[in-house]
Amino acid sequence: MTLPMRWTWRRFDDLSARELHAALALRCRVFILEQGPYQDPDDLDQHAWHLLGHAPHTEHGDMLLATLRLVEPGRKYAEPSLGRVVCAPEIRGRGVGHALVAEGLAQSARLYPGQAVRISAQAHLKDMYARLGFEPVSQEYLEDDIPHLEMLCEAVSAPQR
Repeated sequence: MTLPMRWTWRRFDDLSARELHAALALRCRVFILEQGPYQDPDDLDQHAWHLLGHAPHTEHGDMLLATLRLVEPGRKYAEPSLGRVVCAPEIRGRGVGHALVAEGLAQSARLYPGQAVRISAQAHLKDMYARLGFEPVSQEYLEDDIPHLEMLCEAVSAPQR
């Protein structure tokens, strides 16, 4: 059963101090404490839309449980790019990662119609991204000592709101 989520999009400059802290704390919890040290906050954060996922009215209260960033085209890749995709460990396996990336793709289609989306995906998540329309476009490579591969999702139509 998919955990119901409340999604909120913010530009970097529109994030409150609390929202930014919660996003960076979740990213640190997974990317640094769980996966190993590297420089997580970078200059791309400032050129991105940030998706914040809360699970209201659950045992988790209203804490931030999922986040990603949608980087503007031309900043990291020629295409818009999803990155820093993260779900709290306690909610994994409940469909939130899939819903998180799907919402990221929908926002990209709204903001950048007709453009494909490129990601640098952890290799073990290749199948999850493939179910969302991504296809590998590179060989595996190490990024922060974790196997990754570039994947591309061809342009999709923006869902109606």
